[in-house]
Amino acid sequence: MKFLITGGAGFMGSNFIRYLINNYPEFQVVNLDKLTYAGNLENLKDIENNPRYEFVKGDIADEKMVDKVMKKGIDQIINFAAETHVDRSILGAKSFIMTDVFGTYTLLEAARKYGVKRYIQVSTDEVFGSTEDGEFTEETAFEPNSPYSASKAGGDHMVRAYWKTFGLPTIVTHSCNFYGPYQYPEKLIPLFITNLVEGRKVPVYGDGLNIREWIYVPDYCQALDTIIQKGEDGEVYNIGTGERKTNIEITRLVLEIMGLDEAMIEYVKDRPGHDRRYAVNSEKLRRLGWEPEHSFEQALKETIEWYREHQDWWKKLKSGEYLKYYKQQYNR
Repeated sequence: MKFLITGGAGFMGSNFIRYLINNYPEFQVVNLDKLTYAGNLENLKDIENNPRYEFVKGDIADEKMVDKVMKKGIDQIINFAAETHVDRSILGAKSFIMTDVFGTYTLLEAARKYGVKRYIQVSTDEVFGSTEDGEFTEETAFEPNSPYSASKAGGDHMVRAYWKTFGLPTIVTHSCNFYGPYQYPEKLIPLFITNLVEGRKVPVYGDGLNIREWIYVPDYCQALDTIIQKGEDGEVYNIGTGERKTNIEITRLVLEIMGLDEAMIEYVKDRPGHDRRYAVNSEKLRRLGWEPEHSFEQALKETIEWYREHQDWWKKLKSGEYLKYYKQQYNR
């Protein structure tokens, strides 16, 4: 089985490529990534010379490049490639539309042309908008509230259309928030950890009471593997853990684990269109036999330890493209 993993130099894609290579000696992986600021080949340095792994630099919106890669004999496509950060989408939405919508269309056309066995879309619970109570199910209507979530919703609708119109074997996954090793330090948990390691305060939006659901990257990899092995074509699967925390709860827990106090918190102006609460119903996935293995607190401790031990990795990132964004966003 040969997989095309798009966006495989990013956080989730790189973790899942490593998972496939280490757990399935019969699988081969082609990693297509255009290496934007969040793409980092150092994420996969431990397997870069593995004969079952190949990296190709390219954009999923480039039809000629995608066609070239598909000629390598791809059996399944897993689309991790995306512009993902909400704040960046507010600053400029065009790149999100190009990657998340047009790029998805390009991959779907290629999947149809070459008759792939399955196309899997990696998406987010943010397409559902915000909910004050209850949970998002696979049937919940899309109500995206940011350019990022709107672009992801557009891509998801394209996937559904290709299943319904052309019979292309597809699956869409909607996951809660990720955290763990190799996550780019613009996201909440690695941003807070790395700031605190550097002696910087952590910026908390608004009152800090926005609620998110969280999944540790090893649990996510196992969830996606379960969907690959047991999921049905044309279906949608939510990936969630039930681990729901306010941002201020997470902030305080990070501070406690790192031996710091609330003097390191800086409350900043809330961002536009900030969803209040996400909550994912993952019963459909759990009926396939998956359950998360890690508690939030223990996995957070492991994540903090990883960032403490890999300062060379993230300091390179924060001194480059990310720092420009960070200064623009927080006036630092």
